[in-house]
Amino acid sequence: YDQEITLSDASDFDVGDGICLRTKDVDTGAVHVVKRTLVARSGNRFKLDKALRDNFWTEKEPTVTSVFPLLTAEFMNDIAIENIALDGNKENNAYLDGNYGGCIWFQDCSRISMRGVTARNNNGDGISWQICHDVVVEECHSYDNKDLGLHPGSGSQRPLIRNNHSERNGIGIFFCWGVKYGLAEKNRIEDNRDYGISIGHRDSENLVRDNDVLRSGKAGVLFRPERGEGFTAQGNRFENNRIIDSGAEDGVGIDVQGVTASNIVARNTVKETRGPASRIGIRLGNETGENELTDNRIEGYSVPIQDLRKA
Repeated sequence: YDQEITLSDASDFDVGDGICLRTKDVDTGAVHVVKRTLVARSGNRFKLDKALRDNFWTEKEPTVTSVFPLLTAEFMNDIAIENIALDGNKENNAYLDGNYGGCIWFQDCSRISMRGVTARNNNGDGISWQICHDVVVEECHSYDNKDLGLHPGSGSQRPLIRNNHSERNGIGIFFCWGVKYGLAEKNRIEDNRDYGISIGHRDSENLVRDNDVLRSGKAGVLFRPERGEGFTAQGNRFENNRIIDSGAEDGVGIDVQGVTASNIVARNTVKETRGPASRIGIRLGNETGENELTDNRIEGYSVPIQDLRKA
């Protein structure tokens, strides 16, 4: 609950800096991450903009770094960001994951509009918003980021993600925990190292349509297994998407894992142009519940639909 910290070496810090504090929980060993701003100074001692709420005891070797989102806000509403390029310079900056940072990172905000934004080369996410409602992301370009291109974060309601380009990230679009009533359409999602689109933990009633998901490293679309019953995605609709050339020789176009149920996958083109190898168009895991697969066009795979429940 202190609002001041003393640094062993303050030579690279100054008033106005955004900082990231990390420590380990005294009892569990879990890592705590807190971001603050330095607002006053006396020698090596700095005042923070807000007091600490976690224990940063010296025996757990807490650290302070100057890594911070390039553009950020918390508990603010009615924000517009347009026609700006943000370069994270990942080769020269420490890693900070999308729960805490990105080229753009918001938490507990509402009614954010982002248009014409370029978010690139960050050692973490490109554009991330956590517990933010009614976020609009249109005609943005997120590329060459270590983790997630577009990250509608935990608890976010009604995100609108339209006409964006997400490429060469870890994952193109990542629906985090409890994202609901969202729309992702007409996005170009290509050459992402792991997955084009990932959806899972209690994400529900989202509509994903008319997207191009190209050359994903492992699978074009992943329904994550999560922790079992009650935790997976449900009530989502994937319609009229084009999912092409997913994964290596054992790649999967649409991979439905865990007990995922009650989703609709309809009228998508799932296509492989590099030869069938051991590739699978749509894979249903051995615990998967009932999901509706309707009028999908599946071409070029060794196995068009693999239902492991029947194996």
